[in-house]
Amino acid sequence: MVGKKRAHLSLSFLFGLAMPAHSAVILQYHHVSETLPPVTSISKETFKQHLAFLKNNGFNVIGLDKLFTSLRQGYSLPDKTVAITFDDGYDNNFEAAAPILKEYGFPYTIFVNPQLIDEHKSYVMTWAQLRKLSKEGAIIASHSSQHDYLHEKRPGENDEQWRVRIRADLTNAQKRIAEEIGHNYPWVAFPYGEYNKALQRLLNEMAVIGIGQQSGAVDTTTDWTAVPRYPASGIYANIDTLKYKLTSAAFPLKSVEYEDTVTDNKEPILTLNFKDKPFHQSQFACYVSGQGQAKTEWLSETEVKVYTTTPLPKGRSRYNCTSPMKDSPARYFWYSQQWLVQ
Repeated sequence: MVGKKRAHLSLSFLFGLAMPAHSAVILQYHHVSETLPPVTSISKETFKQHLAFLKNNGFNVIGLDKLFTSLRQGYSLPDKTVAITFDDGYDNNFEAAAPILKEYGFPYTIFVNPQLIDEHKSYVMTWAQLRKLSKEGAIIASHSSQHDYLHEKRPGENDEQWRVRIRADLTNAQKRIAEEIGHNYPWVAFPYGEYNKALQRLLNEMAVIGIGQQSGAVDTTTDWTAVPRYPASGIYANIDTLKYKLTSAAFPLKSVEYEDTVTDNKEPILTLNFKDKPFHQSQFACYVSGQGQAKTEWLSETEVKVYTTTPLPKGRSRYNCTSPMKDSPARYFWYSQQWLVQ
């Protein structure tokens, strides 16, 4: 049960360690299939393995609506809270994933592109299928209207024209979902996980939660225009590594500073300012995707600068920062920052 703001002592343990009451983890899936591209797919057997692990280890699997509401209102969540999400609304979610989730009785969210459904694309679920899943407890939410790169301007488009277009895209997606499904959540899962500060400002104005694909746990201090999730498909499907992410917690951050996520700077700087340090500074480390360990420079007792001396390649990269917890050294704090080098 969700309790009111207060000190929360849990008697639930995983690997003998209690989870922080204010942290939760969101998992991200795409395909449940043995035949589609492995980078975004998970087999039915491995997906069953994930759900069995959650059930057998006492995880509290809840709907994304309850997770967001609890954390945004500052309430305490039970230990080991997890939400399950799918991006794109592929037909194999209906055929393969939904029956397994129903068997385990786990709620989940599917982010869909209404325009692609209206165009009867063969690879996505129909509105009738989505209505059936909704009646069984699934949340259907927006992945934008047609899976565009939301932060990109079209040729000749100025800032205000871009804002008008993206506002209409997100509004129309929510409207179509409400018309077909009957519920409407002010969320959008970013296509490709990409966003920039201009998009984040627009979401703030619209009171819409933005959900990314960068890894990390969520807590009461999460930036609600860039909510992290742990990808759990492809190379990330191995339960032996995923189980450590499931027990991770968000760093107690006071602020995060960087120029922008979409950049032409191949050596972007990230500055993290911590409220406190329930970890040993000597064990704090950051890594650059595909390159190894990043450089870290402590500017004060609670502020650290993270950067790379090897230029990032064009496209998506991340800085992933982790540290074992002082009180529970087998568990980790986790923060990930995504970059898109143009």
